[in-house]
Amino acid sequence: MTKPVALVVAGGSGIGADAARLLSERGFDIGVMSSSGKGEALAMELGGLGYTGSNLVPDDLAGYVSAAMDRFGQIDVVINNTGHGPKGDVDDISDDEWHLGMDYYLLNVIRMTRLVTPIMLRQGKGSIVNISTFAAFEPDPDFPTSAVFRAGLAGYTKLYSTKHAASGIRMNNVLPGFIDSLPEKEDRVARIPTGRYAAVRELSETIAFLASDASSYITGQNLRVDGGLTASV
Repeated sequence: MTKPVALVVAGGSGIGADAARLLSERGFDIGVMSSSGKGEALAMELGGLGYTGSNLVPDDLAGYVSAAMDRFGQIDVVINNTGHGPKGDVDDISDDEWHLGMDYYLLNVIRMTRLVTPIMLRQGKGSIVNISTFAAFEPDPDFPTSAVFRAGLAGYTKLYSTKHAASGIRMNNVLPGFIDSLPEKEDRVARIPTGRYAAVRELSETIAFLASDASSYITGQNLRVDGGLTASV
């Protein structure tokens, strides 16, 4: 039986790397892309496909998808992860920084999705999982470009998932709060009802669920994995 194939974008460390490990444990063939080379090393460890490139560069994304098709002949799941874009006072962010934030948080997903949609349409099935942020619906001044463009990502996800639902292609967003791969700050812990940061594996478990057929009737959603951090209903 052919194993399902999951491609992780920006999977060299943190959530992306742990998701790749968990999906490998769950029986997926894995591709890992990162700009640092760590993704390539992780993929080798997992017996998968490693690719060094940036999700900010369209040609790198295209090369990754092409390499995956050459290696596996199918793409069943895409995990869109990314690094941190520009931060600062919302009044002081320059035009160039806003444009860079759009590349980091929105266009990276749109570009990858355009590449894999024809493949998934031919297969009659696919799941795209985007790592977003709790700040998409309750903007946080510490993460201004992330909050703005991931709110846009929520809109894109709804439009895309509605269009392709009948074709068997799903898209969902995972909205993390604060994660233990980052330095812990007392003022942030105080905001979280559970009283702690999330373990990275708690995010990976959610990603793996949305990647799997266990979530086959879930699409177009923004699933908060934030320990109750956000207050909106």
